[in-house]
Amino acid sequence: VTVIVAGFLVSLLGGSRVQIGGPTGAFIVVVYGVIATHGYDGLVLATFMAGLILLLAGALRAGSLIQYIPEAVINGFTIGIAIIIATSQLKDFFGITTGDLPAEFLAKVGTLWDARGTATLAALLVGVTTLVSIVLLRRVLPRWPCTIIVVAAVSTIAYLAGLPVDTIESRYGALPQSLPDIALPAFSVDKIIELLPSALIIAFLAGVESLLSAMVADRMIGGSYRPNAEVIAQGAANVGSALFGGLPATGAIARTAKNVRAGGRTPVAGIVHALAVLVIMLVAAPLAGKLVLPALAALLILTAWYMSEPHKWRGYMSGRMSDRILLLLTLVLTVLTNLTIAIAVGVAVGLAIRLRRRQVPPADWQVPER
Repeated sequence: VTVIVAGFLVSLLGGSRVQIGGPTGAFIVVVYGVIATHGYDGLVLATFMAGLILLLAGALRAGSLIQYIPEAVINGFTIGIAIIIATSQLKDFFGITTGDLPAEFLAKVGTLWDARGTATLAALLVGVTTLVSIVLLRRVLPRWPCTIIVVAAVSTIAYLAGLPVDTIESRYGALPQSLPDIALPAFSVDKIIELLPSALIIAFLAGVESLLSAMVADRMIGGSYRPNAEVIAQGAANVGSALFGGLPATGAIARTAKNVRAGGRTPVAGIVHALAVLVIMLVAAPLAGKLVLPALAALLILTAWYMSEPHKWRGYMSGRMSDRILLLLTLVLTVLTNLTIAIAVGVAVGLAIRLRRRQVPPADWQVPER
């Protein structure tokens, strides 16, 4: 629901040509905390309030403040998110059996390590086959939708061979085949006051992550996005998602990077993305439910690798010592704490460094070698 409604609005109204909107892993800790404290209805209302806050922030042109975030913070944030994405997929890639994984990184890694003996050869075979096939097929047919072809083919083979691997349907149940009715979240003055801190956190994360995602995407395509239009679009997306009972939404770095690598260069790609998910839900939900999770995990691990831009790591480590420390600090905080702390500390330290060397002009953004 969030992918369809929020994703459509982000692409339709956004300031980035290639941004893909929807729910993201960065919100896991926040979403879990709000639901645990206020229930799912509380999350929906907090999401609606966050959307209104973002609309106001966009109208006040607060999106332009993103330019003050140092590049080292962007790089550390991006690599940190890539690590989180890849780590979150190890369970399905290896077919490990555990209970619900903790949201915290170290606890998650510890749980996976303790359960390593439950890994299955079938899941590993599917995951490795998917990963290698995507890499090879991209080299041979770079303009083809290689990921769709490979994931669909591997899932079909796994189904016909009767391999004991989880699918979307076996893990999460049958996919819904219609959108819920639109409805205004139930609210009261007391509830609004109670949820205001959560709404502010959601709005901050949604705004900053979407702007960082748009900035990363610009570096990939050599483009130029409109930050205030992007913030307004994120506000509309979160309001729209809440009206359909969806989750908080933001610019999804993994999906945006995937969109760019697949050749997307206009907002039409994001609109088609949302509409395609809608059509799949309405028409092909039972078939989509048969996609095997190890194949999808391999796809996301590969996306995380490309998103981290490994070919630029040597350049990062040969830069100023202050930039290296700032990158590593942001990376570690992104992985071990949460985006709010990572970005706040990274920006504060970055601004302090910039003030210390204020006579030195800021470095130009570098377009990745892609």
